[in-house]
Amino acid sequence: MKKTLVVMAAGMGSRFGGLKQLEPIGPNGEFIIDYSVYDAIKAGFDKVVFVIKDEIYDDFRNTIGKRLEGHIEVKYVFQRLNDIPGTLPVDRERPWGTGQAILSSKEEVKTNFVVINSDDFYGRKAYLDAAKALEKINDKNFGIVGYKAENTLTENGSVKRGVLTIEEGKILKITESIMLREDDIIHCENLVSGEKFDVSLGTLVSMNMFLFSPKIYEFLENDFAEFFKNLTNPLKDEFLIPVILDNHIKNGDVTVDAIKTDSIWYGMTYKEDKEYVKDKINELIEKKEYPSNLWK
Repeated sequence: MKKTLVVMAAGMGSRFGGLKQLEPIGPNGEFIIDYSVYDAIKAGFDKVVFVIKDEIYDDFRNTIGKRLEGHIEVKYVFQRLNDIPGTLPVDRERPWGTGQAILSSKEEVKTNFVVINSDDFYGRKAYLDAAKALEKINDKNFGIVGYKAENTLTENGSVKRGVLTIEEGKILKITESIMLREDDIIHCENLVSGEKFDVSLGTLVSMNMFLFSPKIYEFLENDFAEFFKNLTNPLKDEFLIPVILDNHIKNGDVTVDAIKTDSIWYGMTYKEDKEYVKDKINELIEKKEYPSNLWK
């Protein structure tokens, strides 16, 4: 079975102060993306599609692209502000969100696929878990890789996570929340309603590692048109995959498997996270989980 990886790499890291995916963290200038694709190859993926902005194409291709070509089929697609089912609002600058990012990849994806963020280190086990689960994905059943909340936090501040409500292995609801740990409790605030609630360390959360069939593109095209008709804040509204999936789950259009992983997430939500991530990568290299030079 062919397996495609779609990497959402168009977003600017507003809190990090730059293009997060172009911050080297490996001993030979590797980025988090390098490790993501390396892990995906080890898990049996044979194609990667990068969703990027036009203006970073040259930098992206001359660094990441050059290293990967020859190891896996590489394609580039562009998330554009004006690629929309309507007129671009005056003064709109921020991207339209993860829903549009995935929709941008439509022409390059013909198989079941996994979506990831460019700036998250998901861990090899997560790709192996996703690759196995991908074989059960179809037009009526998608998937989300669920991490234990305690494995997705940073000591440098709060993080945004999708808290998963699960019943008999199926996701019933995704609650986008801000999370902050205090001892053995994680305090959460619903990003939509503002409601405050607590979860345990083992509660499963989404890290934007989604499993789809190409059917998702049909949903996205229809939903994006509806989203545009109902803009409330034309400069800031975003078309977000967790919200989209939540609606389709509620409507009974699809079921979504909760794919539990014991993988530990590393990421650079804050500038202060960088050294920690570099140290963790070096530890994994010392354990021989990765070669010192990934693509040599």
